[in-house]
Amino acid sequence: MIALARAPATVANLGPGLDVLGLALAGEGDRVRAEPSEHPGVTIRSSGHPELPLDPTRNTAGIAAMSVLRRAGAQGAPGARGTTCGVVLAVTKGVPLSGGQGGSAASAAAAAVAVNAVLGGRLGANDLLEACLEAETAVAGRHADNLGAALLGGIVLVRSLDPLDVVRLPVPERLVVVIAEPDQRLETAEARALLPERVDRALAVHQAAQVGALVAALASGDLALLGRAIDDRIAEPVRAPRLIGFAEAKAAALGAGALACSISGSGPAAFALVERGGAGERVAEAMAAAYRSRGVACRARVAEIDRAGARLEET
Repeated sequence: MIALARAPATVANLGPGLDVLGLALAGEGDRVRAEPSEHPGVTIRSSGHPELPLDPTRNTAGIAAMSVLRRAGAQGAPGARGTTCGVVLAVTKGVPLSGGQGGSAASAAAAAVAVNAVLGGRLGANDLLEACLEAETAVAGRHADNLGAALLGGIVLVRSLDPLDVVRLPVPERLVVVIAEPDQRLETAEARALLPERVDRALAVHQAAQVGALVAALASGDLALLGRAIDDRIAEPVRAPRLIGFAEAKAAALGAGALACSISGSGPAAFALVERGGAGERVAEAMAAAYRSRGVACRARVAEIDRAGARLEET
């Protein structure tokens, strides 16, 4: 069987939830086409971008696919002559590279779902999460906020990495997201290097309180509380100076009626939370204009929250 899967772009951290909170965005995502091969292992026919390697050991789609093959083989999913089958992948990138929207996680999630379908759907969600975490660890560090949202959809909380435990959180019906994409790039490794190795107790307590408030706000549908909880005092203060126009875009978003605004993942993208039927388009226009005022081209859009996550589009 040949399978085509798509996984969405994501917003990681959601402000205070560094490495533990993620949200899936409706709209363009990464697609991976997988087909069985007579040759064992993984071959990447197209990486989706000239800067992405065809070597499956250095590409998140390839690493996730290899992990799925290995896990399925261990569970008795044989290919020809009793050995685990191989697959050929073709990746189509819809998520920008180094754009703060979980591009590596989207490729990994789409590949995992597509290859699992080729194998007959032998693996469950937890195995697919583990396979994607292998890929994310290899290229972007060991964190599951992007990939949890990309694979499962909605809004997720990574309760633990050892063992891996990703919890889906309620998504208020009235909540939509504005995502601003300035014409900048910030490598994940560079952005993570900016983070402090230690924080003082008062800061840790504050950050934990905001994550708790955010989860409570999602559970109760209290959008005003949700807006107050997007208060990141660890990552945003050290990353914002590297992102020309972000400070102006955040001020413009709040001035235009956004509930909250912060950096999407490690940046450069920025996100704002908005109540449905309210100021979405106005916030998007204000953020894009703010970046342009600093000489940075930017496109911004209002996006629904993708509740489905990675899924098959065609078999």
